[in-house]
Amino acid sequence: MTRPSSGSTAPAAPDTANGPATALIQLDGKTVAAAIRPGETLLEIARLAGMAPPFSCEAGNCGTCMAKVTEGSATMRVNDALDDDEVADGYTLTCQAIPDGPLTVNYDE
Repeated sequence: MTRPSSGSTAPAAPDTANGPATALIQLDGKTVAAAIRPGETLLEIARLAGMAPPFSCEAGNCGTCMAKVTEGSATMRVNDALDDDEVADGYTLTCQAIPDGPLTVNYDE
C-alpha cells in the first residue's frame, strides 16, 4: 500500500538490521531484486538496477511513472497525479515513493 506524505515528516528508514532491505521490481514481464538505499525513490532504485521504467517529470505531477505496490509500502513525497482511489488500490508515483521497508512494485499492472 502506498501512503501519501503527511506534512514534512520524513519516511522511516528501511530496517537494515539483517542487511539491506530489498525491492522486487516487476517491469516488462521481468522481476529484478534491488537493494533499497535510504532516501532513494523507487524510480531511482529501478534505474540503478539497470531497468528502464517509464518516467517524465520526476516531480509527482504527470503520472507517467505510476506503478502498483503489491507487497510492503512506500511513502510519496508529492502526489499531484493520482486520485485517492488509485492510492487506496496501491498505486504510487515511483518518482516520489520512498520505500518504508522491503516491498514489491509492479509497473505492468
